[in-house]
Amino acid sequence: MSDDRRHRGAHPEDAELFAPAWHSRLRSATSDLSWLLTRQYATPSALKVVGDRYGLTVRQRTAVMRSACSDEARAVRLAREVTLPAVGNQPIWIDGYNVLTTVEAALAGGVVIVGRDGCWRDMASMHGTWRRVDETPIALAKIGEALARSGAIDVTWYLDSPVSNSGRLKGVILEVARTRAWAWQVEVVPDPDKVLIASRNVVTASADSVVLDGCETWVSLARAVVTELPTVWRVDMADDAPLLM
Repeated sequence: MSDDRRHRGAHPEDAELFAPAWHSRLRSATSDLSWLLTRQYATPSALKVVGDRYGLTVRQRTAVMRSACSDEARAVRLAREVTLPAVGNQPIWIDGYNVLTTVEAALAGGVVIVGRDGCWRDMASMHGTWRRVDETPIALAKIGEALARSGAIDVTWYLDSPVSNSGRLKGVILEVARTRAWAWQVEVVPDPDKVLIASRNVVTASADSVVLDGCETWVSLARAVVTELPTVWRVDMADDAPLLM
């Protein structure tokens, strides 16, 4: 069956799962999971304990997992973070799907969760295939405008070759860049995470925890873009989440 959805917005159950009545419980669950991760408990078992304790659904557990991190990981990530205006003319490498889907989801009215490390993340999933949605060109334009305001001139997007239609997305990105005279490059590689982690003297734009824990310097590009939107469905998952703008 073909997938003809036109938006990367909210899941049908999100209005209930992320309603204000749940916020306190979700923040407590994120705090508890972070406490366990700090003490080196394995993520799967720790998440089950926390999820069972607070009566969370699978989707809510995913949100908690994406929002939690150990004290050490939080400290390391914050120490390596820079603001978008501080990027200036430094090269910036973008974790393509990671950044784009968050902006697309926010534009489509999907829930955006704020993690303990200050990153803003979406609840969308690719399922191994990229599909264009109505918000794709708008999201790319808004990302480009934010980069242009920061003074970034050396921009490279990295896309996962195992994800179907990555070549098609590359074409869309380059077309948007061409119409706006942005000198972007797009690389389709087997594992962008490895490339981004190995980068040096480059600012990485991602909210992927694996990347953030391994890269040299990073910027929350999705957050910088989404904060400029007039309306955003944002759920703060951690009371102590910092925020660099």
